Amino acid sequence: MIAIGCDHGGVELKDEIVKHLEKKGIECKDVGCYTSESCDYPVYAKKVTDLITSKECKEGILVCGTGIGMSIAANKVKGIRAAVCGDCFSAQATKEHNNANVLCLGARVVGTGLALKIVDTFLETEFSNGERHVRRIDMLEQ
Repeated sequence: MIAIGCDHGGVELKDEIVKHLEKKGIECKDVGCYTSESCDYPVYAKKVTDLITSKECKEGILVCGTGIGMSIAANKVKGIRAAVCGDCFSAQATKEHNNANVLCLGARVVGTGLALKIVDTFLETEFSNGERHVRRIDMLEQ
């Protein structure tokens, strides 16, 4: 199951991602927000990261205007490796090399079509499990 959340700047894109994933048979736990009324992105980053650290969800997706605020908030949580991706290569590389478990997207930066391709790339890519990558991730967890 994929945890997904957003702030007011990412509601429309989040809803498109949820529909896209459901069509593919991927279950989502949508933690909000659900309207374009101003809200605080750290609240939703915490909800998503809590679902991952509790192992209720394997991975997460966070959407805000740029993806940056969400990534900062998510990366404060031990065990979370969140990456802002604006292209498919970055989404693939961050999974293969960093074993990222949260994808952050900027709704004001990428269009819906590209965002859905980035999501697919992120979710379909596996961690390489290369020795140097494992070593570096271990260093982050210390």
